[in-house]
Amino acid sequence: MIARRTLLLSALAVPSIAHAQSGGFPNRPIKLVIPWPPGASADAFLRVMAEQTGKRLGQSMVPDNKPGANASLSGVALKDAKPDGYTLGQIHTGTFRAAMMADKPPYDPLADFTFIIQLSGSVHGIVVRADAPWKTFEEFIAEAKAKPGKLTYGTFGQASIQNLVMVDLQQRLGVEMTHVPYKGGGDLYNGLLGSQIDAIADASGWIPLVQSGKFKLLVVWGSRRMPLFPDVRTLTEAGIDLVVNSPYGVCGPKGMDPAIVKTLHDAMKDALFSPEVQAVMATYNMPTLYLDTAAYDKAAREQDKIERANLKRVNMLAQP
Repeated sequence: MIARRTLLLSALAVPSIAHAQSGGFPNRPIKLVIPWPPGASADAFLRVMAEQTGKRLGQSMVPDNKPGANASLSGVALKDAKPDGYTLGQIHTGTFRAAMMADKPPYDPLADFTFIIQLSGSVHGIVVRADAPWKTFEEFIAEAKAKPGKLTYGTFGQASIQNLVMVDLQQRLGVEMTHVPYKGGGDLYNGLLGSQIDAIADASGWIPLVQSGKFKLLVVWGSRRMPLFPDVRTLTEAGIDLVVNSPYGVCGPKGMDPAIVKTLHDAMKDALFSPEVQAVMATYNMPTLYLDTAAYDKAAREQDKIERANLKRVNMLAQP
């Protein structure tokens, strides 16, 4: 009985430790801005992250979907928020690109955010309908070469990493395809299912549709093959010197109290490695790309240089 009572008291004390470390934070729900529509793979991951993080903080973390504007609205939300730790957002490579492509950027990724924790990244690939005539990536590219502009592909928008890579591939391979932007994952996948487009370039939300036999995966963009589809090659294996991992994490507004940052980091790190979160990551084949606060801040500054170079190469850089 004494041992059980001690264990119970210890468990109840966990939230109070967080409060003591950060001056009573959190004492109300925390908003997590997700710049994707419900149903996207990143949305599924961030929702379970919010649920598990909230349990560890003793306060709920509430997902707030703000899709649109090239998935940059999490950056806008952080720029306008108080640095009290109650407004957080996913920051991804597209957040950097959206600012660089704007004549008047709504935020500065390196000056307006507090980088808290890097979590994961997206596993991208090109998929077509299962009944499409192309069995390989090379056959798909061969038809694109033979019929300039005829083949169509869908992504989440012009400034999305998916479209930028497709533009890059077209330039490298000397082909021309027509880009069709979509607002959300459901519309994008229905567009392919309904033969409105010929292909999709997207993150791993297509995995269930490939597994069910509705879609066919032609190539993946990561550094290694996906364990779920070991027969599908990477771009590198297809002879193209290109690897796309798209790391992302959670940030807050600039000027946050370091004690609050630590509380959030510690809770999210513990949540990231929980069975519940790891199960969702396994479903979408998401890599664990954890970096602590200092390492994430440093990596973000390197990512800024990479994205700037990528946009310059495809002539989409507005900001020098």
